[in-house]
Amino acid sequence: MGQFGSRRAVILLADDDPGDQELTRRALEESGASSELRIVTDGEETLDYLLRRGKYRDAATAPRPDLLLLDLNLPRLDGRQVLHHLRAHPLLRRLAVVVLTTSQREEDIVRSYELGANSYIPKPIDMEQFIRVIQVLEEYWFRIVALPRA
Repeated sequence: MGQFGSRRAVILLADDDPGDQELTRRALEESGASSELRIVTDGEETLDYLLRRGKYRDAATAPRPDLLLLDLNLPRLDGRQVLHHLRAHPLLRRLAVVVLTTSQREEDIVRSYELGANSYIPKPIDMEQFIRVIQVLEEYWFRIVALPRA
């Protein structure tokens, strides 16, 4: 059963691009992943989900994620601002965060790690590569790494 017992690991994807959302969903399905994917589309919604505010108040319908896949270029609050809020919050500072974004700028990479990202992965342009990256992420974070309980 692994580190999650009988429950499925939860991935929260914070990405406003419908194409990337669908690719992520498809990659997890194709890998036979046992994780559950939840999607939010902007920085404010990401914090609402993680802090159980508004429509995400109920833990049964908005389970605490084990991993956050975070795009930097989100509307309302960008990924950097989300990271800053997460690492300052006592209940969320241990959440595993993988920045998954189109930016390959050195300053974005450095700043993301300074803000507490666990990993930084530039999104591959090629669809097959993107699917492979998602599959490797799922395997690494849920089959190899020990994560704190959500």
